[in-house]
Amino acid sequence: MFLRCSSRKKDGKEHRYWSIVENKRVGDGRVVQRHVLYLGEINSSQELAWRKSIEVFEDGQVRPSTMALFAEDRCEAVIGDESIVRVRLSELRLCRPRQWGACWLVVELWRELELDRFWGERLSASRKGTRWDQVLLVLVAYRLIAPGSEWRLHRQWFGSCALGDLLGADFALAESHKLYACHDLLLEHKQALFDHLVGRWRDLFNASFEVLLYDLTSTYFEADPPWSETDKRRFGYSRDKRSDCVQVVIALIVTPQGFPLAYEVLAGNTSDKTTLREFLNKIETQYGKAERIWLMDRGIPTEAVLEEMRNSDPPIKYLVGTPKGRLNRLEKQLLDQPWHSARPGVQVKLLPQAGELYVLAQSADRVAKERSMRRRQLKWLWARLKQLSAMTLTREELLMKLGAARQKAPSAWRLVEIEVAEHQASFTYRLHKEKLRSARRCEGRYLLRTNLTETDPAKLWGFYLQLVAVEEAFKNLKGDLAIRPIFHQNEQRIEAHIFVSFLAYCLHVTLGQRLRTLAAGLTTRSALEKFAAVQMIDVHLPTTDGRELVLTRTTQPEPELKLLLDKLKLELPAQPPPKISAAQATSATAL
Repeated sequence: MFLRCSSRKKDGKEHRYWSIVENKRVGDGRVVQRHVLYLGEINSSQELAWRKSIEVFEDGQVRPSTMALFAEDRCEAVIGDESIVRVRLSELRLCRPRQWGACWLVVELWRELELDRFWGERLSASRKGTRWDQVLLVLVAYRLIAPGSEWRLHRQWFGSCALGDLLGADFALAESHKLYACHDLLLEHKQALFDHLVGRWRDLFNASFEVLLYDLTSTYFEADPPWSETDKRRFGYSRDKRSDCVQVVIALIVTPQGFPLAYEVLAGNTSDKTTLREFLNKIETQYGKAERIWLMDRGIPTEAVLEEMRNSDPPIKYLVGTPKGRLNRLEKQLLDQPWHSARPGVQVKLLPQAGELYVLAQSADRVAKERSMRRRQLKWLWARLKQLSAMTLTREELLMKLGAARQKAPSAWRLVEIEVAEHQASFTYRLHKEKLRSARRCEGRYLLRTNLTETDPAKLWGFYLQLVAVEEAFKNLKGDLAIRPIFHQNEQRIEAHIFVSFLAYCLHVTLGQRLRTLAAGLTTRSALEKFAAVQMIDVHLPTTDGRELVLTRTTQPEPELKLLLDKLKLELPAQPPPKISAAQATSATAL
């Protein structure tokens, strides 16, 4: 194995991306390269560490010694030794292949966060001996590794994985009624879980909770609206473009590293701007007063809440996005301010005003992206309008087609003036040049406002960029962890389902933080896929005296996984001991 670098020039700067590659010889004698791990952009010290690890791994690879097994017709010299069990190698069977590696990794992360102790103290076993803490671990592992419905977990997934072997349990953990009933035991421990996780992340990663990112998302239900007026499933603004479905809103607070501090499930018709005051009080009550900086997008804080944050004791610091309409009102005052360089390609103007600092940021990359998007939409809309003007349509058909075009290109539609004849199926259109000039001036520009005393443009811009962490959290919840579809009908179980997804995200971000120190290109999903390649299998060896020897074994990890284990400082456990069926003859248990 070796490191391979690929280069790419962007905006005049060269970016170098690294991967671990392995040479493989194929049947015709050629040598081809197999991509093993993508590391992304890594610094020089990380590059050196990976090179040393590869060298040590290659030089220090342990070659397993070959063991000799004797078949039934090869043991004549020791036939009288009762400690010898003769096996029928010709009847060897391989049974129950099941996924082991990813399950083992999830259990290790669970124990690293001490969630086994936390839930063991709070979810006591039932009178029938049900280990609810282990049922919860099964639900979380399933959500992290192969998310789906609880019914699929019961019917298919648990039998195809090795969680039962790892936990020393059987299929009782995956009984369908237990999977559902476990949801009813979780929500009362939510606040205690937040406190526990904050402490563990401080111990493990020296995590800081001084900068908090706050945002909201929604998840919808493809079901009939509930009849109860108190149900949280309501129609509202859908971030998934499914306004035809009822939904719930999820409000989340995370750190710039992605560590979640708190979350709440709100009614689907909750307005973003009504939620901030409650969360400010919630964080202050649970974690005490402290010097915290809140980062939010526009639309969340109101003027009244921002004034309360400025006047609180101590003042609550914030950096928030501002609607572009305010940019037009401040445009003349900002014109007189000089540009400051925040970083290559990003310029910033600062405007102090009434105890706040307005920050106008302009990104060259964002200008190019937004301008390209606008041009693409406008080009399509202009071509579509030309097609419609040449068609022979009724007036109703024309209006429907114009409405469809508006829905497909809403941004470009605002830049075009369209006049439909009052009683005829005809229309005229022209470009609104003043609106176009105004749109060009706003492209790639952000107006921020803050009560921070910091005036370094680079730091202020860096703070705002950290908002991508909360967007990444929502992306993982909806993507990797597949928080929807939600199949539950009971409202409490719906919230518990989101709680299980939140726990899975906690394991997800913990593994991601460990990988981030190795290489930015190593994602949680790629690591789980590497570990999932390790299988567990039962080797059945019949003996000559009618018994059966069962060797439960895990497959050997591939070289790239061994390297990843070494970098993560993880060590696979020893193979399970062999088992032998009840004796028909009184004898022995060893080969």
